[in-house]
Amino acid sequence: MVTSPVNVRYLTGFTGEDSFLLVGRGVTVLISDSRFETQIPEECPGLEAHIRPRTKTLSEAVGEVVGRAKLQKLAFESATTSFAQWQAIAQTVKPLELVPQSDLVETLRLIKDEDELADIRMAIVQAERGFQLLKASLEPQMTEQQAANELERAMRHFGAKQAGFDTIIAVGPRAALPHARPTFARIGESDLLLVDWGAKTVSGYHSDLTRMVVTGTISPKLEKLHRVVLQAQRRAIEAIRPGVLGAVVDAAARDVIAQAGFGKNFGHGLGHGIGLEIHEGPRVSQNSKTELKPGMVVTVEPGIYLPGWGGIRIEDDVLVTRTGHEVLSSLSRDLESAA
Repeated sequence: MVTSPVNVRYLTGFTGEDSFLLVGRGVTVLISDSRFETQIPEECPGLEAHIRPRTKTLSEAVGEVVGRAKLQKLAFESATTSFAQWQAIAQTVKPLELVPQSDLVETLRLIKDEDELADIRMAIVQAERGFQLLKASLEPQMTEQQAANELERAMRHFGAKQAGFDTIIAVGPRAALPHARPTFARIGESDLLLVDWGAKTVSGYHSDLTRMVVTGTISPKLEKLHRVVLQAQRRAIEAIRPGVLGAVVDAAARDVIAQAGFGKNFGHGLGHGIGLEIHEGPRVSQNSKTELKPGMVVTVEPGIYLPGWGGIRIEDDVLVTRTGHEVLSSLSRDLESAA
């Protein structure tokens, strides 16, 4: 029983919500309700659907389908099935053995096929074009929030359905917050601007990028920190190839930053997978034992964060290929000037 909306979409193409997918030997049924009765055959031609009436809960509908299929054992996604749903299904069908499972569909999603890669490439193009338009429109009096709004509008202009996540625009000292949220701080208050953004395509695939924008002068400290982070990212990207563990790639970047004396100022993992979710497998972190394989797409985003001064992060999206890797994003990684 697939209960994650993202996993249901991955397996069927269905984009609605409040619907479970039952998959087994001889049975494949999407359990939904009347709101999606027309949408299901449009998005999932040939897929059997069980449309529950308003008088029945989703769990009761699952029980009906399970009972009709005469199932005695049912695996369920433990990460997205609530305890209340588990109880309701167990009470509806007796005897029924419920078996928690994790990451069955997520494991399939680790490897992107050609259509998925095309969508991710499109999301990257939409994000990069939006960023270029933002840079051309930056003004000292513009606030972080206004800049975020402008960037998201620009990405939609270039075909994105929406921003891939809440855009991060951080001026000066606020760039020391890895997940800073836009405020009314003005762009002209500092010489430095961190922009972490991404696009989401109509098909639901994401991009995730980070660049530094210089809105004033480049200080020696800024230049030094940026050089260290850029070198760390390059080392990590060079390490990406089939058979390498995520932890090894993380270490390639972390060692550069540590040797420069800023190890304690890089507290997060190096990267993560992207696809139908902005954060998905594989993880690229110190504890990652995932072996990289062709078709995986990961972010590489080392950073240095100095409270009171600011932070530097550079992020790109990288595809693991059969012979090594391909950097999918194309924006310059040099210090970007908005002048």
